[in-house]
Formats: sequence, C-alpha cells, structure tokens
Amino acid sequence: MSTPITMYGADWCTDCRRSKRVLDELGVDYDYVDLEADITGADRAYAISGRTNIPVIVFADDSHVVEPSDAELRSRIAALSV
Repeated sequence: MSTPITMYGADWCTDCRRSKRVLDELGVDYDYVDLEADITGADRAYAISGRTNIPVIVFADDSHVVEPSDAELRSRIAALSV
C-alpha cells in the first residue's frame, strides 16, 4: 500500500503509539514527525488542525484526523486505498 501519510506525534503520547501501531499493522507507508525532535513540527501540526491534540494524521488528499480511534483510522486508510 503506498498511501502518502504524515503523522505528527510524540513517543510519550499513548494515542500516537496506538495510531502508529495501526499504520504499521496495515503496512502503510508514512512519514513520522517527532514533535520532540522537530522544533517546527508542533507549529505545523497546529496549523493543519487548529488544535494542540496529537496525533495529527494528514492524508494524501490533504484531509486529516486528530486523535482518531483505531476504527476511524482503519476506515480512512481503507477509503483512500480504493
């Protein structure tokens, strides 16, 4: 599966680890922006979502989700893969 996705998150974030696990299980290629290592990452994530919550996951069609449930993330990936 080659759906270009960017995920903004942090290793200490439980929801981020959960979403990474879903993406990895689905074999999805994604770029991970570690908000602790990338000093502008949090500003970019906020500009996309208007929120400070993470993860922010941006899809190829420029849509995004913030703190998605596993089911929501799986559904979005499936819809983009059709």
